[in-house]
Amino acid sequence: MGMALILTINPGTTTTRLGLFRPEGDRVSQVLERTLEHDEATMARFDSIAAQLPFRASAVQDFLDRVPGGVRLAAVAGRGGMLSPVPAGVIAVDDALVDFALHRPAHHHASNLGAPLANRIALAAGCPAYVVDPVSVDELPAVARLSGYPDIPRFSFVHALNIRACGRRLAADLGKPFEELDAVVAHLGAGISVAAIRKGRIVDSTNRMENSPFSPERAGGLPPMPLIDLCYSGQYSKAELKRRLYGQGGVYAYLGTKDMRRVEEMIAKGDARAELVWQAMVYQIIKAIGSMAAVLGFRPDGIVLTGGMVQSTRLRPAVIGQIGGLAPVTCYPGSHESEALAQGVARVLSGAEVARSWPVAPEVEGLPW
Repeated sequence: MGMALILTINPGTTTTRLGLFRPEGDRVSQVLERTLEHDEATMARFDSIAAQLPFRASAVQDFLDRVPGGVRLAAVAGRGGMLSPVPAGVIAVDDALVDFALHRPAHHHASNLGAPLANRIALAAGCPAYVVDPVSVDELPAVARLSGYPDIPRFSFVHALNIRACGRRLAADLGKPFEELDAVVAHLGAGISVAAIRKGRIVDSTNRMENSPFSPERAGGLPPMPLIDLCYSGQYSKAELKRRLYGQGGVYAYLGTKDMRRVEEMIAKGDARAELVWQAMVYQIIKAIGSMAAVLGFRPDGIVLTGGMVQSTRLRPAVIGQIGGLAPVTCYPGSHESEALAQGVARVLSGAEVARSWPVAPEVEGLPW
């Protein structure tokens, strides 16, 4: 069976992405990655995300049973999901965390199954389970929390896993410790997060569900007065409006597609509306990067573009052409979440990092200026 491996589990709406990684000190090397596709009609029969747990756990175990030669697990890492605010890092999974992720998350999303799935597989394998840098990582200093109205404080909800992984990668490329890095990282995918990293901490961000640039499927930040009017118009229920803004908004609301490759094909055929929508999204991304650079005194060590949209040869030069004067720009296209999960656990297994226990209180800094 060979060396014990780290299994990573990243649940999506109709997929469960799995990875097997060999720990090498506090680093990892990939052995195998596989995405399990789940039939939409099958998933629609479950009355809640929590109800999907046995089905998905069986699919993950079946995958492991089919690996030639068998698999011996050192640990399992699950996607953290939409937990309460927590500091960055690795959290050990226990029954209390599983219960919270299934029944009391900040928002209901398939990623909340990461901890419960990791726990089930780890219990069967006799190894520990962890989550790493969930989207609820909140390291905002006090000055960044004031929104302008006391009852609505700002909070962090960000693609922390990929953003911190890319920050670590940039720090390594620059030959400096991550804890000394100042950088802007823009995660450009189905959702968009743009974050300011100061000394290795995410001290501000556009918040992927609130005031971010609009994305292929999310409305991002909207003018508040028309939004209030829409909420009280009677046109939509609360659930319907949330669905329209956080799944059917952004590019989809304008063009009827979430596939940016199709949008670029529409532009190539002369579709002026598609061109305008694409330009508006890029315009908002550039503004957000500029605002996060301002948080760092316009002196970041570098700017990182990451996520699926960065694979576009049209988008990259459009963004870099506007922000390149702020700092050197590095592109890490695609998502690096599986590797980031495994690396977080490898740091714990090697003793380079200590896993936190649930529940975890956020660490709030004072004024950093």
